[in-house]
Amino acid sequence: MAKRVRVVRMSVEQPLWRALSGYRVLTMLYAIGLFASAYDEFDRPGIAIAFYVVLFVWTLATLPRVQSAVACTKRFLAVDLAIALTGIVLTPLAADDHHISSGGPTLPSIWTAGSVLAYAIKGGWRWAAFASTPVAAANLIERGSPARDTVHNVVLVWVASIAIGYVVEVARASERTLARALEIEATTRERERLARDIHDGVLQVLAMVQRRGAVLGGEAGELGRMAGEQEIALRTLVSGALVPVSRVSLDAAEGAVVRAVEEEEVDEADDGPVDLRALLAPYAAAKVSFAEPGAPVPLPAPAAKELAAAVGAALDNVRRHAGEDARAWILVEDEPREVVVTVRDDGPGIPEGRLAQAEGEGRLGVALSIRGRLRDLGGSAELVSIPGQGTEVELKVPKARGKAGTR
Repeated sequence: MAKRVRVVRMSVEQPLWRALSGYRVLTMLYAIGLFASAYDEFDRPGIAIAFYVVLFVWTLATLPRVQSAVACTKRFLAVDLAIALTGIVLTPLAADDHHISSGGPTLPSIWTAGSVLAYAIKGGWRWAAFASTPVAAANLIERGSPARDTVHNVVLVWVASIAIGYVVEVARASERTLARALEIEATTRERERLARDIHDGVLQVLAMVQRRGAVLGGEAGELGRMAGEQEIALRTLVSGALVPVSRVSLDAAEGAVVRAVEEEEVDEADDGPVDLRALLAPYAAAKVSFAEPGAPVPLPAPAAKELAAAVGAALDNVRRHAGEDARAWILVEDEPREVVVTVRDDGPGIPEGRLAQAEGEGRLGVALSIRGRLRDLGGSAELVSIPGQGTEVELKVPKARGKAGTR
């Protein structure tokens, strides 16, 4: 079946860039508004007007820059911070002494914080500390003395920018961890799917060749021995596959990237409901009785096929472990919220602890071919076995999950 790659991006950083873009525009308009309201306090308003023209053009022209970490280059950050520092230093030249002594705002006002925050989002708390230090120095130079409100504003910008930078670093690390976890989950699910297919086909054949070869002896016995070795090697490979390293996008603002390989639907008609009875009926045989409802039991095609495959795996276990003379019964029940399929046999049963031992040896028939399939469908598989009284496997698939799909 064809495959397709689904790329999942996770980023808490991209919303921060969008918020910063809006912050720069609003604070630029706010700074211009403050100047207009206090126009009489400026001895040389021409200097202020010239600065605000530059600030207005720069802010709007650089909006595409403040969209991602890649676009927001070091050179842009340096120029942006230089404009903010220039506006602070020019304030005493444009405003009168009363404006300065009364603690009036600088020309860029709180727009300056946007430049520092850009450093924080781009490079973390160290970059934030680097950018906020010259801003603090420029504010002290503008005021002429370390007044209480000046020190308060300087410390506030310094601490806030460093805190935001630290949060961004933690968020990036969390995104990478989450991407790693999701990729491990996706790889594990794919590995389990392959393991089910291998168990249903290749491993079963290798096990049969090993048993028949041991009975026949001679060259057939040697062939059986080699088949047994290959079976063990294949089980080990299936149960211990490697997990690839998580990817990280080139643009840090896009966050971590997970590439999950999925089966591509070949025909949309395959998603339509099918009658589960039609898929289970071929399992009926001389020693396998099949009991079904009188009405169709509709399930989405992927769910019905997986459920039928789990029933087939349960019957394979009956043939392999209960003996050739064992009988089996398949019962299908169409409940209001779920479909229940029960597979029961009259074999010797499973000794206590045997399933755990088999799973540790890489024999994953019950763990993957049965329970793994039902878990992927959102259902459950319960196995009850009493030595000497046979084994019963109850498979449940919820109808609500089946309508939504198997993933």
